[in-house]
Amino acid sequence: MGLYDREYSREPEQGFHVSAPTTATMQLLIVTIGVYLGQILFQGLTEWIALPADWWRRPWEAYRLVTYGFAHSPSDIKHVIFNMLGLWFFGGFIEQRYGRRSFLIFYLASIVFAGLVWSGIDTAAGARSWCLGASGAITAILVVFALLYPHMQVMMMFLFPMPAWVLAVIVVASDMIGALNRTGNTAFTAHLAGALFGLYYQRMGSHQAARLADRLSGVSLKRRPKLRVHEPDEDEADELSARVDAILEKIQREGQDSLTWNERRILQKASRKAQEKRR
Repeated sequence: MGLYDREYSREPEQGFHVSAPTTATMQLLIVTIGVYLGQILFQGLTEWIALPADWWRRPWEAYRLVTYGFAHSPSDIKHVIFNMLGLWFFGGFIEQRYGRRSFLIFYLASIVFAGLVWSGIDTAAGARSWCLGASGAITAILVVFALLYPHMQVMMMFLFPMPAWVLAVIVVASDMIGALNRTGNTAFTAHLAGALFGLYYQRMGSHQAARLADRLSGVSLKRRPKLRVHEPDEDEADELSARVDAILEKIQREGQDSLTWNERRILQKASRKAQEKRR
């Protein structure tokens, strides 16, 4: 089977097509907007999915550590608009870099981590407040984006162009000031926790997320025992082609950084053989 015969390499058919979104970024965006509309239509929904600082007193409500990240203030539409713009602008780059499953794990884990840190600090301070919104996860996304593409030009407030790293510094610094002053109803500590999680993820956690994504998808990362070297024949070529197909599909699904050492070696071997045939 040639490279362009593979299903994921074929040109899309011409004409208008309606299909469900396939990227995690768009799926998260649609789910979040759907939840927000549900909050507007059903007044009791917000109270059921928001995160109270003392949730740990009722362990059966631990689900709120995830659901609060999809809820936003029904009385402030800017809350959900700016968060979803951040997800749309920056999330796609990270998903493309690390793959769909790894990005989804990263997004949900950043929500949980931000909620845990916020609830711990607020409980220690004796506050009895509620937290909702994806701001912690969006801050994590911004930090990862700035670390991956520090010099890419972005627009702050759609007006001021600046490098991504400058925007990240401004956002994190303003959150630090807000957390120290403890002004307003913004959960600045959740934002800072998201920034910290993004830093950890980009530096150390992305490979762990890729391994977890492989386990969830049923793909084993254990290296196969090395085969005895012998002269290539037709059966070996077919086996190598099948392995390359599976690896290329994995790259499209989860990103190049999810590949194991053995999978990279197989791609290098296939590349050498293709070059030898062209000589």
